[in-house]
Amino acid sequence: MQQQFHYATVTEAIKQLKEKGFTLDLNLKENQFLNEGQAYAADEFEIVDLYRYEGASDPADEAIVYALASKSGLKGILVSGYGASTDDASEETLKQLHYKYQQSKQ
Repeated sequence: MQQQFHYATVTEAIKQLKEKGFTLDLNLKENQFLNEGQAYAADEFEIVDLYRYEGASDPADEAIVYALASKSGLKGILVSGYGASTDDASEETLKQLHYKYQQSKQ
């Protein structure tokens, strides 16, 4: 997978993605994305792009910003720390999304 570093900071990535229409602030719980009380099936979304950020000295500064789009046209952003999934189901969901993303880039 090719790493993307289009933006200097996580904050800049989020700002620019919102300007491109990725307006939902998504959180992942098990196999669903949550936003303001709404739940969306994670398998309805695909990774459009992702941006990795590595902290210079503190592993807590490492994050991935996901630009996600659903088949129905919803667009959102998920920010996740490396390996910081809250449960096994969430980790598996991210693995499946990464697999689909990798397949689309081949």
